[in-house]
Formats: sequence, C-alpha cells, structure tokens
Amino acid sequence: MNRKGKTLLVLALVGVVGMAFRVSWNALRDIANAVGADERAATLYPFVVDGLMALALVATLVLVGDDRRFALRVLGTYTVASLVLNYVHGLVPELHDQTVAWGRLADWDLANWVLVLLATSLPVGSIYFGSDLVAKVLHHRPAPIDPPMMNAEESTETVVKRSTADLPVSTPAPINASAMTLPRPVPVGFVKSALPAKPPRSIAPAPVVPIERGVVAAESARPRRATGRVPDAAKPRQPKRTPEQLLAEARAATAAWPDAKVTGEGIRRAIRTSPANARVLRDTLLAERARMAGVAT
Repeated sequence: MNRKGKTLLVLALVGVVGMAFRVSWNALRDIANAVGADERAATLYPFVVDGLMALALVATLVLVGDDRRFALRVLGTYTVASLVLNYVHGLVPELHDQTVAWGRLADWDLANWVLVLLATSLPVGSIYFGSDLVAKVLHHRPAPIDPPMMNAEESTETVVKRSTADLPVSTPAPINASAMTLPRPVPVGFVKSALPAKPPRSIAPAPVVPIERGVVAAESARPRRATGRVPDAAKPRQPKRTPEQLLAEARAATAAWPDAKVTGEGIRRAIRTSPANARVLRDTLLAERARMAGVAT
C-alpha cells in the first residue's frame, strides 16, 4: 500500500474511533452523574476511561515483553469496564433523564454495589495505570536493529571472488592419497622363498605443492653462524713479534708497575701475547729489577 492509501486508512480509523467515543461519552457521562459527580466532572469522566484505553493501545505498540503484556491487560480491563457501564446505561432508562436515585444503578443491592464500585474506581485506576504506562514508555530503549544477513549464495559468491592475496591462509593443493601405494603386509609364517622374487615397487613421490602468487617465504633476519673449521684465508693476519719486541713492549707496559703486580696474567693482558711468552717475560723483568736493585745498593 502506498503512502496515500495509508493516510486515508488512518484518517478513516480516526473518524470511526471519534464517533464511537461520542456514543460512549454520552453513556459514561450519565453514569458519572448517577454516582455523584458534578456536571464538569461528569463531562470529563469519559476521557478518564476511554482515554486510558487509547493510551494503553499506544503503549502496546511501543513496549515489548512483560511491559507489553501489562499494557494489554490494562487495555482489556478498561475495555470491559467501559462495555459494562455502557450496557448498564442501556438497561436503565432513568439514567437518560437523570431521574434515577443518587448512587443507584441496579435494583439488586449486590449488583448495584459492584457497579458503583466499578464506576468510582476507574478514575483512580487511570491515575495509577496511566502513570505506570507513561513511565514504561519513556524508559523504553528499543533494541538495535541488526543488519540483514546475507544468504548462503551471496556469502559463497563473496568468498569465491576474493583474490588469493586477500585470503588469511593460502590453501595448499589437495594431496592425492592414491598416488602413494604402500606394500602389503606379509602374513605370519609365510615363507618368502616359496614365491619368485618380485622387483620392489617404486613409491611415487609426493606431489609438490606450488607456491601461489602473493605468498613470500619468510626470511630470517639473523645472520647464519659459521660452522666447521675457519679457513686460514679468513683468519685475520697479525705480524709475528720477535722476543726482543715482546720484551720491549713488556718493559714499557710495566714500567710504572710495582713488583707485586708484575705477573704473567697481567703481562699477557697488557701486550696481548700467549701465556708461555708472558711467563718468560715476567721472569726476565723480575730478574732485571732484582739486578738493578742490587746495583743500586
């Protein structure tokens, strides 16, 4: 239905509801006069009953769950109450002429007591139920609308159209299990020499999975360590020093050292030589220092 048709339908509904309210308004006004309401209160009484019905209907369209069921109960209760009062108005002709005794809606005392209680309790119920419905509507938070789900065909088509580089993991080609043939097991107690020798069956190599485009092998950022013996050409060349050069370097390095510090390890670290050379140099230096001390004395 287009927008114009919906507008006409709503207008027609409003007209029908308005005319029905006018008919019910006459009956409810006379009932209110009969239970002691003044002229102004009797005029407003139909709005209390039928107006709450309209409010409960709107709340039913907005609320969900338990709140919606509560609004439906209020709507049903006030609809039945309005129907009963309109029915009583049709049964008692004196209500039309306002000649009925005040507070008397039926000849049977129990029925009259129930009807008067119903007519006088509806305004109080409208205050309570109307406030509760308005509070529920104001505090209602509609649930977020989820986006429409794609059907299976669209989802499959989307996955098929994705390029290989967009896939999270490259899918390797399926391996044909029939390509590898395993030898049959030999039963227990079977004599191999009874059968002629057969050439061994060749096992077909597993198919090589091609590397798809967009997939790059991971490279290690750390350099590889040298393994095995380092060739002589790769070793750093250092000129070999003579014993005289070593002794001269040791004298210069230990000139300010006390005798207690002149050790083989200290000389080895100072001039970077072998432990054997360091011990020889230590003995030579200590001997020189002892000789010089004897000469000085």
